[in-house]
Amino acid sequence: MAIDDSSSTTTRLLTLLNVSATKAGKRKRTYADIKPVEKLNKRRAVQFVAPEESSGSASEESASPATEKVDGKEGAVNATQPEEDEEEADTATDPYEAHFGLAPNALTERAREAVDERAWTTKRDKQGKLGGVVVSVPDGAESSSASTSKHKISDKMKEPMVTRQAKLPREVVELQNDFLDALASYRDIYVTRTTLETQPSMREALTLHTLNHITKKRRRVLKNNERISHAVKAGNSPPEDVQDQGFTRPSVLILLPFRSSALRWVSALTAHTPSSHYQIENNSRFQSEYGLPPGAIDKLANAEPGTYPRDHVEMFKGNVDDSFRLGVKITKKSVKLFADFYACDLIVASPLGLRMSIEKDKNADFLSSIEVVIVDQMDALTMQNWEHVQFVFNHLNQMPKESHDVDFSRIKPWYLDGHAAYLRQTILLSAYETPETRALFNQSLKNVSGRIRTERRWKPTEVPEGIDQNFVQFDANSPKDEPDKRFQYFTTQMLPAILKSAVQSANTVIFVPSSLDFIRVHNHFRKNVGASFAVLSEYSSNQDISRARQAFFSGKKAFLLISERFHFFRRYKIRGIRNLVFYGPPDHPQFYTEFLSYPFLDEGVDASDVTCRVLYSKYDWLRLERIAGTEGASELIKRGV
Repeated sequence: MAIDDSSSTTTRLLTLLNVSATKAGKRKRTYADIKPVEKLNKRRAVQFVAPEESSGSASEESASPATEKVDGKEGAVNATQPEEDEEEADTATDPYEAHFGLAPNALTERAREAVDERAWTTKRDKQGKLGGVVVSVPDGAESSSASTSKHKISDKMKEPMVTRQAKLPREVVELQNDFLDALASYRDIYVTRTTLETQPSMREALTLHTLNHITKKRRRVLKNNERISHAVKAGNSPPEDVQDQGFTRPSVLILLPFRSSALRWVSALTAHTPSSHYQIENNSRFQSEYGLPPGAIDKLANAEPGTYPRDHVEMFKGNVDDSFRLGVKITKKSVKLFADFYACDLIVASPLGLRMSIEKDKNADFLSSIEVVIVDQMDALTMQNWEHVQFVFNHLNQMPKESHDVDFSRIKPWYLDGHAAYLRQTILLSAYETPETRALFNQSLKNVSGRIRTERRWKPTEVPEGIDQNFVQFDANSPKDEPDKRFQYFTTQMLPAILKSAVQSANTVIFVPSSLDFIRVHNHFRKNVGASFAVLSEYSSNQDISRARQAFFSGKKAFLLISERFHFFRRYKIRGIRNLVFYGPPDHPQFYTEFLSYPFLDEGVDASDVTCRVLYSKYDWLRLERIAGTEGASELIKRGV
């Protein structure tokens, strides 16, 4: 018998409640002589525990109404004014309250159905310095008030960034402010083209948005603690609108490719916290574990300018370990690094590190109440293992397996209904688009407030003048059949023609973007091609790389197979090239330019001595656009129409 999603969610929730209730030593969550009034929304009546008697909750701030625990020490907190000199935000206009309050305007049954059916109303617009954007909202959904709001970040919280903005160019300041306004809509945002120049400013705006989100959530908890405490002391029934938490405390997740990336993000986050008021705990340990070891020399950072491409230096300088996870707890006066996942507000991790933690513990409950997800440097993550990213997204906002001592009377109703995924805001940042990143945006995000995707035109990449670039198109009826059609065309049409040519059957590099395609082409050369060849892949050792490069340059090997991941991680200059064959357009457009310039590392090479062939289909649009330009790619695709 089939069970619909709502019934399944109810069953899991009841199981969780039963497990929580039967735990040994579990305290009763009741008030003596106080009966809760009937709820207007007909939910079951709940009983409130006096804050001083609570055994714990999803957020430590709920442990005491007038105090806030800061890493084990309690400090006085004025719950009616949790932040000094800051007025409580108007819930009617504050984007956080409108989107994550008790009854979000956008969370309607009609909007959820439209999202599940992928029925979106789409229009093109312009979002300030973000440029052209594609805005999508669920068909027939009521427009959220937050979607047209400006950001509501206090002057005190913005002060550190405003001080730094005084020294920045006007364009950068406008970009940050426009980005903050877009973030305030709590719609999903996909920035499809970040640059080395825009990354720091966008990161700073995002960390401010993150800190603002966490602070407002904590402020709401402290205010409700105070209200409950006053009701108990006055002998009145406790207020019913105190649902302010999720199943677990962490509410923000940041996915990054390397430890060096985490170092930059945490530094940007703490830059919003005045040093005179905030204490960064465990900072020495963090710098040690996420920076380079003592005495280590950063080869990239210390190289002469021009030795390595700038984007490669920025990507790989520092600690490039790709397995890490870090809990960050943010309170009124401290930022604690290496906090336990169930006691932290923010998780900074790599997809691999998070997956290893989940598989080891067989539990992903700490992801059940994530409200904001940021994925940065998606172009780098696609060069790692994309399955890790998909694994993490598949475990977001699932019903937890254990109660974790949560006070169910404080959980927001839409969490109990299993609707958290419909409100989660996801921000994706990438230097360029790939089919994987676009699919994640289109298929894995369910935000009922809508989504925004930036859209920009590409110019053709610059290549050495005089090289004849031959773009060869093959037909494919569907994305599923495309890899087989590509391999068939390459092995039956393109490669035999190359082998018959005395000029093109030597000094030839075959560049393969996809790792799976690379294995396939490698096996074909090994079993069916009589010509000599060498291989450079991401798994090649330093000794293998040295031997392959030397053999190819000296002419001992006629062909050199190179995977895009090898070039991404190593970025070696290859000498001896006279013929280039791109099995598919590279994801990174600069790689195309670099390989066409490598033949001229050798003396006496003329542009007429170099041949270049690019195999493509209509499904290579995103990669082709970055190489041939938007207009050029359109013309190339029309050839087969």
